[in-house]
Amino acid sequence: MSNFAPFFPNAAIHIVAHLINIERYHNSQSKEAGELQKKLSGLGKSPNESYLNPIRTYEMNTTGEVLTTIAGVTGVVITVALVLIMTSSTELIRRSCYEVFWYTHHLFVVFFIGLIIHGMGQLIRGQTSQSLLLHNVTYCKDHYLEWEKVTQCPLPQFSGKKPVAWKWVLSPVVLYICERIVRFWRFQQEVVITKVVTHSSGVLELHMKKHGFKMEAGQYIFLQCSSVSSLEWHPFTLTSAPEEDFFSVHIRVVGDWTAALFKAFGEEKKAFKELWMLPRLAVDGPYGSATTDVFHYRVSVCIAAGIGVTPFASILKSIWYKCCNPNTVLALQKVYFYWICRDPSAFEWFADLLFLLETKMAEKGKNDFLSYHIFLTGWDESQATHIALHYDDKMDVITGLRQKTFYGRPNWDNEFKQLAEKHPSNSIGVFFCGPKTLSKILQKMCSSYSSVDPRGAQFNYNEESF
Repeated sequence: MSNFAPFFPNAAIHIVAHLINIERYHNSQSKEAGELQKKLSGLGKSPNESYLNPIRTYEMNTTGEVLTTIAGVTGVVITVALVLIMTSSTELIRRSCYEVFWYTHHLFVVFFIGLIIHGMGQLIRGQTSQSLLLHNVTYCKDHYLEWEKVTQCPLPQFSGKKPVAWKWVLSPVVLYICERIVRFWRFQQEVVITKVVTHSSGVLELHMKKHGFKMEAGQYIFLQCSSVSSLEWHPFTLTSAPEEDFFSVHIRVVGDWTAALFKAFGEEKKAFKELWMLPRLAVDGPYGSATTDVFHYRVSVCIAAGIGVTPFASILKSIWYKCCNPNTVLALQKVYFYWICRDPSAFEWFADLLFLLETKMAEKGKNDFLSYHIFLTGWDESQATHIALHYDDKMDVITGLRQKTFYGRPNWDNEFKQLAEKHPSNSIGVFFCGPKTLSKILQKMCSSYSSVDPRGAQFNYNEESF
């Protein structure tokens, strides 16, 4: 949900309060109003008087009058902007029409400008400090008919408070401008595309180099392709390891922008392009994520669903490089990796990495360091027959790995129970990247299987939902 979510209920209360207040102002000009109300509402007609009631006569069209004020015009503008920002931030629109979400979210510029101007109209007015010193409210309230005659009761003077919204808006706006300047500076830096690979699962793999680029395992970057859109920046998790001399991303076609990127790179028609002919990419980042803490635990459990496997590609590669480096002291002693995927073709690019890790770990005598469990949740009848015929093969028919693929969804109760039994006195880091529905289940499992005794197994949950 949008960061503007807290504004919505407060804005609704603010609008309703204004409507009630304007109605009270209007009723104060009616014949049925009390004498004191009439007296206060009538002030401001003479040159030396200031008004309290912005509704000057009962016959006045309150809606039209309020909407023509600075507060009314800006109020409508910022309310419309807020509604558009909120509605376009729903999960349905973000996933199906990301561009709509992206562009409407930039109405925040209109929102904050309107918010700063909103109070300048000073629609809500009160008695000035100087007037309160001269006009004894307690005494004068009972002598309102004689204000002009009683020395202690000069006519009260009213004014609106100076707007202060800019004080609350200034700091975040300055920070945002600084962030935009940094992004513009990074946009100017050259990004060299060194390799482009298309996988049959509809995943585009890009290898890039950039001067001064430094990353950690599990981080992500923002990509911009000017030939697709000069305004849009999209986040992608890095799939390379910090130890490699390049950085890479794996991009799945899930919307208009990614489809246009595929087309721009000539991958839609499988047309070969020289690297110098490829569109220009700009990179902003890298930025941190929860998965970067995976090395801080003795035991880590990495769980991915679908394309959510991308941050763990970087982490598993980095684990391998650290294990191969004799000078690296690694606190991490055991890694469990779970991958739940619907489409068998999605295993294509990641299975190669797991096969390499499997082989290298065996060569180093560290077969027990990494335990991985792959679950396939979708297959057709022909695939099921093929799987059954090759069930006794040493290598898995789907992934080509020694570890056989499981079919169906994991029983998380059994998995967490076994983890707690195998590591009874450890703090276990659980890292997940995938949909929120599964995230809620895993969070519940971590809470259920964490020991009440602080010396027992403790599951610490970290998520990166998309």
